[in-house]
Amino acid sequence: MARRSAGILLYRRRGGDVEVLLVHPGGPLWARRDAGAWSIPKGEYGEGEDPLAAALRELEEETGQRPPADGLVPLGEVRQRGGKVVTAWAGPGDLDADEITSNTFTLEWPPRSGVRREFPEVDRAGWFDPATAREKLLAAQAELVDRLLAVLDVTPHAQ
Repeated sequence: MARRSAGILLYRRRGGDVEVLLVHPGGPLWARRDAGAWSIPKGEYGEGEDPLAAALRELEEETGQRPPADGLVPLGEVRQRGGKVVTAWAGPGDLDADEITSNTFTLEWPPRSGVRREFPEVDRAGWFDPATAREKLLAAQAELVDRLLAVLDVTPHAQ
């Protein structure tokens, strides 16, 4: 069975333009990657766990900020290259990307050194216009931006 994740694509409007919040994975393996490395705030959930509850939990764990209380719209699922299925919702929000605080994970680094180090799960976040977001996102997740624009009735190429 494919691994499953759930997440929330936060959006805000600046003037007449839409911006979306993306997060960059922390740790040494992602440190120098930018295009195609970012993600919506998301995380894996277990069998029997409610995907929306997992998405809300993961947004808070990865940003340190509370998710929106209402206004969430389902964006459906996408399948990433490795087979993971991501279920996503969109919601309005305007958190300060410079003020995120993420949970951490432990990794042996450098490899085979015996040294275990702690890294943030997310090392930074940012608000991006749809075109830039598509470039930064993991390929499969770029579709979520187009789905959001369709829900908001915004022409994708105008953004």
